[in-house]
Amino acid sequence: MTNINADKLSSARFAQATDAFVEVFTASVDFDQRMAHQDIEGSVAHAKMLCACGILTEQEREAIIVGLAQIGQEIINGDFVWSVKQEDVHMNIEARLTDLIGVAGKKLHTGRSRNDQVATDIRLYLRSETKQILAQLTRLQSAILNLAEQHADTIMPGFTHLQVAQPITFGHHLMAWFEMLNRDRERLQDCYKRINIMPLGAAALAGTSYPIDRQMTADLLGFSRPSANSLDSVSDRDFAIEFTAAGSLIMMHLSRFSEELILWSSAQFDFIEMPDAFCTGSSIMPQKKNPDVPELVRGKSGRITGHLVSLLMLMKSQPLAYNKDNQEDKEPLFDTADTLINCLRAYADMVPHIEAKKAAMYNAAKRGFATATDLADYLVRKGMAFRDAHEAVGLAVRLGLESQRDLSELSLSELQHFSALISDDVFAYLTLEGSVAARKHIGGTAPDTVRAAIQSARQNLLSAANEL
Repeated sequence: MTNINADKLSSARFAQATDAFVEVFTASVDFDQRMAHQDIEGSVAHAKMLCACGILTEQEREAIIVGLAQIGQEIINGDFVWSVKQEDVHMNIEARLTDLIGVAGKKLHTGRSRNDQVATDIRLYLRSETKQILAQLTRLQSAILNLAEQHADTIMPGFTHLQVAQPITFGHHLMAWFEMLNRDRERLQDCYKRINIMPLGAAALAGTSYPIDRQMTADLLGFSRPSANSLDSVSDRDFAIEFTAAGSLIMMHLSRFSEELILWSSAQFDFIEMPDAFCTGSSIMPQKKNPDVPELVRGKSGRITGHLVSLLMLMKSQPLAYNKDNQEDKEPLFDTADTLINCLRAYADMVPHIEAKKAAMYNAAKRGFATATDLADYLVRKGMAFRDAHEAVGLAVRLGLESQRDLSELSLSELQHFSALISDDVFAYLTLEGSVAARKHIGGTAPDTVRAAIQSARQNLLSAANEL
């Protein structure tokens, strides 16, 4: 019987041609072609292993490697012709290889399936993307450390409920950002361990009857080890979900940073000046300077969270082993990686040029009775129970509100009206400088403590950057 689908590599079983719409609907080549170089890398390693195991001859191996190198160059040059009829990146490359080298090209797929092939390609792709994301994280964390060092003494209000709470330093606030990103780094580095496991050799689902050497292939591709179970190998996308979950947390943190930068750059706060190169103007209001980069990053965080939910829903009802559903994993995964790299790059480029308005920050810290807790702590050290001290200071704050004065601006006699324990040494505790300097324990906002934290963070960051 004549094969009416002879131009398709996997069509011999079918008596009818694929419906034209279905052919386009089920094809993935439009988006999975971005894994072409990973596919070629995996195929080269597979060919070397097949030859070492006596399944391919040395001549066949060399023909395959030379042919794949030519295809890789064609793709780089933009000369490769992608065909929807071949469905995906794997079959397109194999078809072209067969055109170039003949029968040897048809032997490349021995001992493997598209199921383990695509799972390997995705892991190779994510391995590379994870390294790029970590590199951008390092750049951003380094920029934050440098800015924090410049402002270890710069006093600003710390907030809870977006209300002035206690005085802190801008450097201390920036180090909170650093710690968020540090957890992100640890999550990605841990995720990398599960990405770096090789499915190739699991074949369609049950392994292969050929005498292959999976450890050799894993070593050639730089994987830590071959996967342990063939069924799980081809159907597992936990590593992709975990990567996207880590990405969602990174974007959530960047969104929080963005919200603060947007608030701080407003006329109402006026804490910072955003660099012109990362802002835009208004089409109608000449005075406007819009913080577009932070706003866009804040908006993009929703995309990554959506991709995480999409991947979770994709996998939640799938029976073992591979299913066509998994074709839907790539577009959200690709977009997650692209978005993370671009957003981190934008922030790493922008942060070094943020200008802190020290006077505005300082004056804002003076306006909200930020040293009220310091006065309560002072009374406790004098022997008063904390709850009584809390009430006494609350009454002092009420006087300050009524007279529109900060606690440091009340007279000694006025303060002593609330407690006889108060003496003239109290004013050292009511200054913003005294408040931040007193918090000199690990994790505190005292300038010397912040500088020590920055020094330690630099050393840890350098060590972490060399782990992968």
